[in-house]
Amino acid sequence: MLLLRSLKVKNEEFDELIASIQEAGQIQRGEIEASRRYEFAEPNIQAIREKLGFSQASFADLIGVNRRTLQLWEQGHHRPTGSAKVLLKLVQTAPEWVVQNLQANHA
Repeated sequence: MLLLRSLKVKNEEFDELIASIQEAGQIQRGEIEASRRYEFAEPNIQAIREKLGFSQASFADLIGVNRRTLQLWEQGHHRPTGSAKVLLKLVQTAPEWVVQNLQANHA
């Protein structure tokens, strides 16, 4: 009897997962609106860098990007994505800790 209940719960969870995947497909295709949206403000990269007292070249080296990429971000021609965006958010939130750890890895 316990095994049957366990299987029923697993089937219900599986059905919920399938329904969720189908809903995600509908949202992706624009057939329905997402029930929630999360918007994150773009980091002000120039302000972050200047607050830390870094030149463009030294800041680009610290975070592991090309200097030209950093310039394009600061000028608003391109936006950081993925791990670069996460790293910049970390630098903005805990600058001393991040800089200390990044510099330790460059040594």
